[in-house]
Amino acid sequence: MDSKKKNTVAKPAATVSSSKSEPQSETFVFGPTNYILLAVGIVLLGLGYILLSGGGSDDPNVFNPAMFDSRRLVVAPIVIVAGLVVEICAIMFRKKN
Repeated sequence: MDSKKKNTVAKPAATVSSSKSEPQSETFVFGPTNYILLAVGIVLLGLGYILLSGGGSDDPNVFNPAMFDSRRLVVAPIVIVAGLVVEICAIMFRKKN
């Protein structure tokens, strides 16, 4: 009982090569509107962090109530979240064809 198995080697699939050179147009992922929105979002984030800064005290034994100012507790976080929302919208925005 001599059973010989044939070793079959899979042939590589034929590669499809285009003999015609088709000009491929380079399309960018983001358009000019996206970049403008990205810049606006970065400016809003920077402004929010600037509004958030400060309020410290030079003397650790003295309490500075400016740390709990409404600018730092309310306005700055709203501006930062608005900057993040603008960044997300800038990434997701697609021009209608």
